[in-house]
Amino acid sequence: MSIALRYAARSDVGLVRSNNQDSAYAGPHLLVVADGMGGHAGGDVASSVAIAALAPLDGESHGPDDALDELERALEEAREEIITRSETNPELAGMGTTVTAILRAGNKLAMVHLGDSRGYLLREGVLTQVTTDHTFVQHLVNTGKITPEEAEHHPQRSVVMRVLGDFDADIAPDLSVREARPGDRWLLCSDGLSGFVSGDTIAQTLHEIADVDTCAERLVQLALRAGGGDNVTVVVADVLELDQVRDGAGPRTNAVVVGSAAISRNRPTSAQDGPAARAAELSRQAAASTPGAGVPEVEADDEDEDADERRARRRRRTRGVLLTLLAVLVLAAGAFGFYRWTQTQYFVGVDGEVVAIYRGIPQSVGPIALSEVVETTDVAVDDLPEFVRNRVEQTIHTASLADARDRVDALVEDAAEAGATPTPRPTPTPTTTTAAP
Repeated sequence: MSIALRYAARSDVGLVRSNNQDSAYAGPHLLVVADGMGGHAGGDVASSVAIAALAPLDGESHGPDDALDELERALEEAREEIITRSETNPELAGMGTTVTAILRAGNKLAMVHLGDSRGYLLREGVLTQVTTDHTFVQHLVNTGKITPEEAEHHPQRSVVMRVLGDFDADIAPDLSVREARPGDRWLLCSDGLSGFVSGDTIAQTLHEIADVDTCAERLVQLALRAGGGDNVTVVVADVLELDQVRDGAGPRTNAVVVGSAAISRNRPTSAQDGPAARAAELSRQAAASTPGAGVPEVEADDEDEDADERRARRRRRTRGVLLTLLAVLVLAAGAFGFYRWTQTQYFVGVDGEVVAIYRGIPQSVGPIALSEVVETTDVAVDDLPEFVRNRVEQTIHTASLADARDRVDALVEDAAEAGATPTPRPTPTPTTTTAAP
C-alpha cells in the first residue's frame, strides 16, 4: 500500500505581537512548525533557520531506518547556524526556536520534537496529543506536583525548558516513528493555537471540516477570536491511500512556507471577527487618519452659474463635510473602545533591569504607548535562567493582574533554582494607579 499527504499551512501574527516569529513548512514528505523566541529579530531568525535546515529533506530518498538520523542531522546544522549568527550579531544572542517535524519515509512517519509546539493525531474520530511539552509546567505534571487540569491555567505554562538555540549544547530532542494510516489527520501547531483554543474545540474542528485548507484557516480564526495573544501557526495534513485517490482529490506536490520564513512574513493579521479583531482594526484606521483627511476641496463658484446650482453645490459640500466628521467620530469612538480594552490586559515584562507588571499591550499607536508599568518587583532580569529571561523579554501575556503576580512569584522560584538569591516580591507598591483585575 502506497500513501501520500494532502496538507495545508497557515500562520498569523495575531492581535498583540508586532511581528510573526513562527515559521512552518508543508510538503509532500515533510511537515514542520517552529516557534521562535529571543526578541523582535531573534525569534524570526531562529525559526527561519530551522525551516531552511529541514526543508531539503522533503524528498523520496529516505527510508524508515535513516529518516530519524536525517532529522537529527538537520537539527544539528540548524543549531550550528544559529550559534554562528549569534556570534556574528550579538543582538541575536539567546535566540532559539521550538521544532516539531514529521518526515514521511514510505509508509512510516518519523517525528522529531523540541519545545512546546505540538503534534496531534486524529484517528477514527479520537484526537491524541502525540508530543510532550518541554515546559516547566509539564515537568510539574510529570513529577506529580500538579494535575493536567491545573497545568492549563498555571502562570508558568509558557516557560519552555528545551529548545533549539545557541545556549543549549545538548538539545536532546524527542524522536519517534509511527505508522501512517490512510484516514489519519495530523495537526502540528504553535502554542498560539493550543494555548488559546481548547482541545475539545480543536478536535471538533479537525473532525467536522474535511478540507485541509478550510480546516487550517478555521483553526487560526478560532485562536484570533480567543484574543490572538500570540503568533498562531498550524499545519493540517491528511494521510491518503494512493490507490483510492480520484481526480481533484489527490495529494499536493508543491511545498508551502508560511510565517517568518516566507516572503509574506510581514502580512498583517487575517482576523475576521470578534471584539478584539474589530477593536484592533478600528485602532489601525484611527492611527492612519489625519486631521482633515478625506475633506473635499471647496471649488470656486462659477460666476455664470445660476443661484440654484450654487445652492446645490453648497449642500453637497456641507453633506461631504458632515459625513467626513461623522466618519472621524466613529473612528475616534472605536479607537477609544480599543484603548479601554487594552487597559483590561496585563503582561509581565522588563522595566530597566528588573521584572515588572504592565497594564495594556506591548504596542504603540504612533507616539502613544498602549501599556504602563503598574508594579515593579525586586526580581533582577539577569538573575533568571536564560530561557526564562528570553520569555520575559518577549513579554508574557496574562489573564489578569492576579495572574501576573502569580507569574512573578514563579519567576522568583526560577531565579532561586538558578542559584540567584533575589528578594521575594513584597506587597505590591504600584508605580501608577492600578486598575482592578
